[in-house]
Amino acid sequence: MPLADSDGTPIYYERHGSGPAILFVHGSGGNHAAWWQQVSALRDEFTVVTMDLRGFGKSGTPLFPHAARPEFDGQDFPGDLLAVLDAEDLTDVMLVGQSVGSVAVLRAGLLRPDRVGSVVLGHSLGGIDHPELRELAVADRAEAVKLPVIDRLLTRRFQQERPDRTFLFQQMGTFNVARMADLRNLDTDGPTLRDIEDSGVPVAFLLGEKDAVLSVKTVTRAHELLPGSRLEIVPDAPHSMYWETPAPYNQAVAHLRRTLGQKEAA
Repeated sequence: MPLADSDGTPIYYERHGSGPAILFVHGSGGNHAAWWQQVSALRDEFTVVTMDLRGFGKSGTPLFPHAARPEFDGQDFPGDLLAVLDAEDLTDVMLVGQSVGSVAVLRAGLLRPDRVGSVVLGHSLGGIDHPELRELAVADRAEAVKLPVIDRLLTRRFQQERPDRTFLFQQMGTFNVARMADLRNLDTDGPTLRDIEDSGVPVAFLLGEKDAVLSVKTVTRAHELLPGSRLEIVPDAPHSMYWETPAPYNQAVAHLRRTLGQKEAA
């Protein structure tokens, strides 16, 4: 069982396939197994790495047994994925975050551009510190909380047509110790637009057109404000499009890996 050491915390990860590397980082209800539809589709062309942030899946904490319910500090998450990159000695990696996982990938990319070739912010602004974007995101969140949690993540149509996969989706979170309410400091001291621009790390925003958590308007504005960024909007896809609409999601990720931040071309 591969484990990386993140300042004393064992971080579980898996490596599949070969080729240019992609590291997927899950959201608050996921873990490494959430990416089953991505691993199977992408491993023939890419090195696909999945992992569990501390408190999720098989990743433990240094002070608490896995059955405990401590708080988890989002400031520790970037170190978790960087520990995986160090353990596998990976460079020029494209980090792909899902929702809150995007906060970790953006910070990790800015911390270690020697290992990170590009960053994809999936369904998230990545914790960017900007007053206009913060206001837009708060407004989106105020609308999202009016919906049941499952309706924020998957479309009603999918829930009705695929109750089996909807049930499995909900079961994924039962393997985690951490919950959204346990996570602290996810957006504390986030990078500014200037920080990102100065880093030189290419950034792409990836969003589903029907995301009920973060609107196309908000993400489009973030793209407009961040010079050199890319924007990929997948039609008819929800917040958890990696699960509900994996084919177009995988196509978008593969396209970004082939074209985003190619250091050799630069």
